[in-house]
Amino acid sequence: MIDLSLYHILQKPKTSTNDKAPALFLFHGYGSDENDLFSFASELPEELFIISVRAPRPMQPYGNAWYTIHWDNATSGKFNDIPEAIESRDLIAKFILEATETYQLDPNNISLLGFSQGCILSLAVALSYSNLAKNIIGLSGYLDPEMLQAGYEQLDLSSLNVFLSHGTVDQVIPIEWAQKTAPFLSKLGIDTKLNEYPVGHGVAPQNFYDLKNWLIEHI
Repeated sequence: MIDLSLYHILQKPKTSTNDKAPALFLFHGYGSDENDLFSFASELPEELFIISVRAPRPMQPYGNAWYTIHWDNATSGKFNDIPEAIESRDLIAKFILEATETYQLDPNNISLLGFSQGCILSLAVALSYSNLAKNIIGLSGYLDPEMLQAGYEQLDLSSLNVFLSHGTVDQVIPIEWAQKTAPFLSKLGIDTKLNEYPVGHGVAPQNFYDLKNWLIEHI
């Protein structure tokens, strides 16, 4: 692994061509690490260059976070540390550009897959930096407008493809939060819908099957 601005592990394409490879960046959730979503890698399309990224904030006794969650403020809705989230948003954008150049990836075929906090930030990155990503797979998260860069409303985001999914009995992030994301994206010209599954805060087998097929169609 080459030393870039964020620690990461990778799986190179199993099928090679003379062209630059399409890439999939994986962003884990709060309290996890780069190994979590990387378990998907062996089942994903073989032409993908897969990079699983570790969040920059170590937690105790283990795990990592993209930003602090102030659980005591949950009732007021002010529990996300927005300055830290914006810092991670910009760090992710920087890392994607670094990795794209370093690993000779196709800059026009970049997909982001995020779970929970990773989903929230994947959406924030894509809506703040137009043309940085082609596809977003957002699992068990939602869009927080406070994390978006000023002026995002003026960006042309119509070419962005988004797959959203959520568990109907998620006790960590209520599905009602996720249900607001698709209408928000629609107002920006992004066509998407929320795929709901009868599970909690996780990825059901059918959910994985659906996202894999969606990814195959969009890379």
